[in-house]
Amino acid sequence: MTVETMTMAGALNRALADAIESDERVLVFGEDVGALGGVFRVTDGLTERFGEQRCFDTPLAESGIVGTAVGMAMNGMLPVVEMQFDAFALPAFEQIVSHVAKLGNRTRGATRMPMVIRIPFGGGIGGVEHHCDSSEAYYAHTPGLTVVSPATPQDAYSLLRAAIVSPDPVIFMEPKKLYWSKGPVDTSAVVDLRRAAVVREGSDVTLIAYGPSVPIALEAAEALATDGRSAQVVDVRTLTPFDDATVCAAVRSTGRAVVIAEAPGFASVASEIQARVFEQCFEYLEAPVRRVTGFDTPFASPKFEHWYLPDVDRVLDAVDSLHFAEVAA
Repeated sequence: MTVETMTMAGALNRALADAIESDERVLVFGEDVGALGGVFRVTDGLTERFGEQRCFDTPLAESGIVGTAVGMAMNGMLPVVEMQFDAFALPAFEQIVSHVAKLGNRTRGATRMPMVIRIPFGGGIGGVEHHCDSSEAYYAHTPGLTVVSPATPQDAYSLLRAAIVSPDPVIFMEPKKLYWSKGPVDTSAVVDLRRAAVVREGSDVTLIAYGPSVPIALEAAEALATDGRSAQVVDVRTLTPFDDATVCAAVRSTGRAVVIAEAPGFASVASEIQARVFEQCFEYLEAPVRRVTGFDTPFASPKFEHWYLPDVDRVLDAVDSLHFAEVAA
């Protein structure tokens, strides 16, 4: 076993390189992923190393990119496509919803869709609208899609490797603000694509997060510890299919929960998690399940981004409200 320190972007790059090297069916393509190496340099060096037959640029046509991947997947290839920014994927949404997600069911399993659609998402980079959206709820709402979001370089590597070999389509949501975060990566580690992870143990409250919000949850847990409160942190990792068993076991052990996500709160993944916890853990709850999310507005301009995104103070306020609710009851 060899463990190396990598950025998340570097871990994704290694995962793509290892997948291309290990299986001749794997292809990587998208806008500027070739010579440029992608806007965030996730595909840097892949074309030079493996040639334009394995990693290549496409026209600026997201629906065409995904449509091409559908045809490739139908014919036994394993395409991995990049949508340059989150909202840039919306022109391909019809392809994803009507074909990527449904072909397996439409053909009673005769035609599978083994493909990965990589989407950089979320805020934290000072970008403008169409560059910092959190669109995960659209995909999570669509039956037939697996939706994944890593929070660490290790999970970025291991989850992407698992996604590429999955027989069904995976929407791989990559938190842009974490591309430059660093951590240890064991390239031999295997993860279950459908499992959440308890990344910090605690006894007083469970903080549930995914992707870009996991570091906020961990930071809040550290702040709570200095105040004598013990916070458990669950990284959902896979938004759908949702790991009810791990998340609900964690909530039952503490009796209190806060869900943290960057996306607007209304009709969101956070509200679905909240509902599932209420339904399955009601008799264990000591207080209502709270949410800390982005606001129900278009994404803020760079100057106001820090007000829009969930932060530690908002999480701590939510945790405090759990205790107040317990006293009031």
